[in-house]
Amino acid sequence: MSQRGSGVNTISAAAANPIAQLRKEMGFWDVLFFNIATVLGPRWIAAAAHNGTSSISLWVIAAVFFFVPSAMIINELSSRFPEEGGLYVWAKEAFGDFHGFVAGWNYWIYTVFYFPGLLLASASMSAYIIGEGGGTLAQNRTFLLLVSLGLLLVAVILNIIGLNIGKWLQNAGGVSTYVPLLTLVLIAGIVWLRHGSVTPFTWANIWPVWNWDTVNFWSQIAFAFTGLELVSAMSAEVRDPRRTLPRAVFAAGALIALMYTAGTVAVLVLVPPPDVSPTSGVFHAITVGAIVLKIGFVGILAAILVTVGNAGGVGSTVAGIARVPFVVGIDRYLPKAFGKIHPRWKTPYVSIIVQAVASGAILLLSQISETTRGAYQGLVDVAIILYFIPFLYMFAAAIKLASRKDRLENPHAVLIPGGNPGVWIVSGMAFAVTLLSIIVSLFPPGDSSNRGLFLIKVVGSTLAAMALGLTLYYRGVRAKRKDAADATD
Repeated sequence: MSQRGSGVNTISAAAANPIAQLRKEMGFWDVLFFNIATVLGPRWIAAAAHNGTSSISLWVIAAVFFFVPSAMIINELSSRFPEEGGLYVWAKEAFGDFHGFVAGWNYWIYTVFYFPGLLLASASMSAYIIGEGGGTLAQNRTFLLLVSLGLLLVAVILNIIGLNIGKWLQNAGGVSTYVPLLTLVLIAGIVWLRHGSVTPFTWANIWPVWNWDTVNFWSQIAFAFTGLELVSAMSAEVRDPRRTLPRAVFAAGALIALMYTAGTVAVLVLVPPPDVSPTSGVFHAITVGAIVLKIGFVGILAAILVTVGNAGGVGSTVAGIARVPFVVGIDRYLPKAFGKIHPRWKTPYVSIIVQAVASGAILLLSQISETTRGAYQGLVDVAIILYFIPFLYMFAAAIKLASRKDRLENPHAVLIPGGNPGVWIVSGMAFAVTLLSIIVSLFPPGDSSNRGLFLIKVVGSTLAAMALGLTLYYRGVRAKRKDAADATD
């Protein structure tokens, strides 16, 4: 009788805890491809090539002073605290509920601005499925909007149905992102050997030339190296997360850093910087190279693959980010609905739907009275600022939590080498790069139609997003206090 009662209690406890209902669907390869789909973006290679040969050194600088330190910090925190919610949990653990909420809210709300930029770039790249005529179609607003909304809808539906289905979109996305870029590098290598490069490469011109575009681009190149922390928000859905997450971060990080640099060189071999579109330049370059080598079908195939890859990138971001408001909702700092699990598919469907609806609205609004590139750039800069605020918390949390005794007592932790001084050095470098990236994101691109309006839109959108979050937080605090008072009566 007591055993039966214990079993009932266990079932009741699981039902009362939404996190306990999540399914462990992801293994090493799932996490590896998830990381590639999330981090590696052909649009960043295109933006780097548009910026010119100096981007080659910028990739290396960002990798050394930001990407590698970030990976080390993520591995330490995810192996010490492998909990659903990831960065939100780490900030809360180090600095308390308020700062945890600020980090978690900004980490989630940034996607409202990030998704439209990602979707516009993805739709622009998919235009090259039709071949040479894709360049014109890639600038058509109606086409961009329809394809963007279609990609968002597919990613949302698959992730609501569940990770057992949704993870295959992410896996396909990782493969379909990497293969076309490998193809680009191979085509560029052959063209360079046979015909030479259209862009000269010298030691002098690979170093940064600082102007308005380069200043603004620096924040994008750092942003391009982010995303390895995202899967940590799904730790409760990863098999053996303490072991799986660090291994996948190291493997994906090496593949991503190599491809960003090689891919940028490849685009510049085929297309001069002024002619590179900052959104679809990679596939323009593949098309150019394929025509030169008389293998035009390769460009069309690459565009098809990258469309799948971009859908996977949207899917992985939807899947990972949605877990943050889900956990915050469980903590009651967001409306309780955010903490709900779908009764059949066991996914945080409310936060996924809210995220998609808000992103779709911003996508439509971003197209009002602005050029396609200006709209894209403004969305990217707002996303960077909101996204990097939680990164400041993450790097500061690594320093704060390094002094705890459990750091050295945890046999599963993948620690930053060098003890406390090592943590300070690694976290300090990453913190400085992040802060610099936030500051330079305020500078508009050189061809912005109205620089003053651009600045107002970026700063205003950022402050409005943060103000909304704080309003919800204090509403949640009051509700929790009222519940506690009612319970004592």
